[in-house]
Amino acid sequence: MGRKNEKSKDRKAAREEEARMANHHWKKVEKANEVADPLESFVSFKTFKKNDLNLKLSCVRRADMSDELIQWVFDLTKNNMETMYTETWGWNDKSKRREINDERMWFMLAKDENDKAVAFSSFRFDIDYSEPVVYCYEIQLEKSVQRNGLGKFMMQVLQLFAIKFRMHKVVVTVLECNDTSMEFFTKKLKYVCDPSTPVDECYSILCKTVPRKKASTEEEQLEE
Repeated sequence: MGRKNEKSKDRKAAREEEARMANHHWKKVEKANEVADPLESFVSFKTFKKNDLNLKLSCVRRADMSDELIQWVFDLTKNNMETMYTETWGWNDKSKRREINDERMWFMLAKDENDKAVAFSSFRFDIDYSEPVVYCYEIQLEKSVQRNGLGKFMMQVLQLFAIKFRMHKVVVTVLECNDTSMEFFTKKLKYVCDPSTPVDECYSILCKTVPRKKASTEEEQLEE
C-alpha cells in the first residue's frame, strides 16, 4: 500500500505542476496581448533603410486594421501563395480570411514613404504544445521589396518580441515544396525542425528558440 500511495502522490504532484506551468504560460501570453504596441520598445526597428528602401514599421491588432488593409493582406497572400497551396493542401478563400480576421491576430506592417503597405507579417502570442510562443502565420512581401533583407529584418523583430515577452520560441509553418522559404528559414535564419512537425505531411513546423532570462522575484510573484 505504501508504494501505491507514493505513486499516487507522485502522479498528483505531477498533474499539479503541469497545471501550474500551464497557468504560468497562459499568463505570459495574456500579458503580451495586453500591450498596446509590441514594437514600441524597439525604436531602432521601426524603420528599415537599405538598398533605396525607406520603410516604416508598425504593429497593430486586427481590430485596428482598416478593411482596405485587410483586403490587401488577403490579396498579397493569395497572389504569393495560392499556386503552392493548390499543389499541396489546397487554397480556400474562406479559410484564409477566417485566419486573417481572427481577433487574436497581430500584424506587423512595412509601409513606404507614400504610406503604402509593401510587406506584412501576421502573428500571434499563443500556446503551442504547452509552450508560450510567437507563432508567425504569414510573412509576405510585395515583389518590389523582396531580396533586400526586409523579410529577415521582420523575422528578427518577432524574435525580439519573443525575448521581451518571455516566449520560448518563434514558430512558423513552411510548405515542403517552398524551396525559397525553406532556405530562408533554415539557412539564413537558422530555424530547425520543431518536435511538433508531423510525419509524411506536405509541410514542416520550423522554430527558433530564444534566450530566456530568469524572472525576478517580483515578476514571479506577479505571475502567480
